[in-house]
Amino acid sequence: MKHVVLILLIFISFQASSQEETCVSVKIYPDKKFQEIHSFGASDSWRCRFVGENWPVEKRNKIADLLFSLENDKNGNPIGIGLSNWRFYLGAGSDEQGDSSDIRNVWRRSECFLDANGNYDWTKYKGQRWFLKAAKERGLPIVTAYTISPPVFYTKNGLAHAAKGDLGFNLKPDNYDDYAKYLVDVLEYFKKNENVQFDYISPFNEPQWAWDKSNQEGTPATNNELYVYLKYLSELLDARGLSTKILAGEAGQLNYLFEEKGNNANGNQVNVFFNPKSPLYIGDFKNMEYAITSHSYFTTWPIKTLVESRQKLAQRIQEINPKLDFHQTEFCILEKNPEIEGGWGRDLGMPTALYVARVIHSDLTIANARSWEWWTALTQFDFKDGLIHLDDGMGNGVRKDTSKLNHQLKFDGHITETKLLWALGNYARFVRPGMVRVDVQLDNDLNLQEQATDLQVSAFKDFTNGNIVLVFINHQQEDKPIMLDGIDMDSAELFVTDGSRNLERSLVQLTNLNIPKRSVSTLILKRK
Repeated sequence: MKHVVLILLIFISFQASSQEETCVSVKIYPDKKFQEIHSFGASDSWRCRFVGENWPVEKRNKIADLLFSLENDKNGNPIGIGLSNWRFYLGAGSDEQGDSSDIRNVWRRSECFLDANGNYDWTKYKGQRWFLKAAKERGLPIVTAYTISPPVFYTKNGLAHAAKGDLGFNLKPDNYDDYAKYLVDVLEYFKKNENVQFDYISPFNEPQWAWDKSNQEGTPATNNELYVYLKYLSELLDARGLSTKILAGEAGQLNYLFEEKGNNANGNQVNVFFNPKSPLYIGDFKNMEYAITSHSYFTTWPIKTLVESRQKLAQRIQEINPKLDFHQTEFCILEKNPEIEGGWGRDLGMPTALYVARVIHSDLTIANARSWEWWTALTQFDFKDGLIHLDDGMGNGVRKDTSKLNHQLKFDGHITETKLLWALGNYARFVRPGMVRVDVQLDNDLNLQEQATDLQVSAFKDFTNGNIVLVFINHQQEDKPIMLDGIDMDSAELFVTDGSRNLERSLVQLTNLNIPKRSVSTLILKRK
């Protein structure tokens, strides 16, 4: 009998030792601070126009709840992801031109408040304004206005997209001041008449691309053209006494921020715009947000590129101007890769959610992004560009601009959630504006590239109440037991997004923590 007891004790001891060896230690350094978090957001392009104007109000409210609500259901599970930034698109007037706009898809044509005779029609943008109002009612703290082309009557070719072979700003030289006045007039009207304060205005979008095709509005621009226009806009905002801040950059990919790239004199933007010795320095412009913005496209695969490009950006900012902030203001799936193929073919499940979570994590923890924004909240296309899909209820999205479904979905349709929506919610809902990213380390002897296919973690602290938020991404097919090192907190909640759960809440014990397989999970450590 003694031998049996001894063997049993040895087995239990071995089992406990084995569990400790497989358990990943998580060490938090709450006093080692990095960037203050600004926001997590998405844009209303272009689908909120028709949905907000035509769809049944109960469906609109369902979408607004999913995107903006901070409420919980009776079990404490979030009913929405609580976006903290909403990008409101100011179009160029291709909609008023109709087919002569050369924008094939009617969903991508956009109205303009102003006409060629200088008259304003403030009844336009009904659908987008419905969602903006719904967002504010649900507690949205930050609103960004953005545009990607001047109004068509100010452009050089009379269209909302550029002419082939012209890589310059599609704006007539005599209309720089008029275009600045138009944007400021819109900002001022909303503030005075609708009690909507646009916190930011972003007047350029991916100026490195040619934008000479008939698929959407857009214009290229050189760095010098950006500088000249931003100066007009800055001076007019200041003269009108508006507090709206200007966002500069919106580069098509990260590389344009830290290296010379392309044939259009619009690379190396950190140095060009925010080196005080540069002739195009904009850091002393009035109403200028002291930040450079970019989109994370075409730098996310392979993983080596994902890591190294963000390391280069962070290093370049430190070299040129350590005071400069970085905001990641647009991303969706465009790159083809072995994990999730490419953009075409919607994915409602975890593969895309985990892929995007890895990008968010890398932008926050390597490039030190203060904000992170998804491209568009809604999509009617069979494409990985929406948090929420609009379809026919049988899983069919639009494949062709001219399809009957593309027309039908202007008026009504089915709302389909994605795991991507809820995975973004693991950040947006719990990592709120004003929180600070703090240091956290995994004791698993893996480098950044290896962690990107295994277990990743980021940490954020609310210095007003002492709470700490940890966001884990488990890419593996098995659960990951973890152990918090040196943390003295009073209680903890875990919110899990995986194949069967959408931010599902549970109370957990700090001594027995497990990160589910193929999940994005948020652990909230609270003080009483």
